Amino acid sequence: MKIILLGYMASGKSTIGRELSKKLYMNFIDLDNYISEKEKMSISEIFENKGEIYFRRIENNYLKEILNSEEDFVLSLGGGTPCYANNMDVILTSQAKSIYIKASIGTLVSRLLKEKSERPLVANFDDEELAEFVAKHLFERSFFYQQANYVLNTDNKDLQEVITELRILLH
Repeated sequence: MKIILLGYMASGKSTIGRELSKKLYMNFIDLDNYISEKEKMSISEIFENKGEIYFRRIENNYLKEILNSEEDFVLSLGGGTPCYANNMDVILTSQAKSIYIKASIGTLVSRLLKEKSERPLVANFDDEELAEFVAKHLFERSFFYQQANYVLNTDNKDLQEVITELRILLH
């Protein structure tokens, strides 16, 4: 089984993916980490040194590479991955099950405020600007996210509740 978790930054894709992979005895792959290892640079360094166009091209290539592998896995995508380079079509035509990890604007903003320093995209926003940015960005990306095979709302649920719901959804 191949499982793909997609959604906005701070929706919990990596946290959920790591836990789900343990429960299902499957490998966990974080696409951004995979790209960083392959390119021997952080995502920020890739953006700085080679630009977003280069990043989106290799992101598409590595996504296909992972999806074409024979192994079972839980794959956590970057927040923008489904929105570029026909990646959503690649995902939907693969054998993988895609799940949109959905969280409200309020939930996303409160999580992002706690981890702003680790998120270069939002590090310089004040609280109000961050809420506006997330709302606008989420609106633009929702078209892609909503195409996933499943949508799982995570608001007001702890990690174990989310994992239980995912396991039910996948069986």
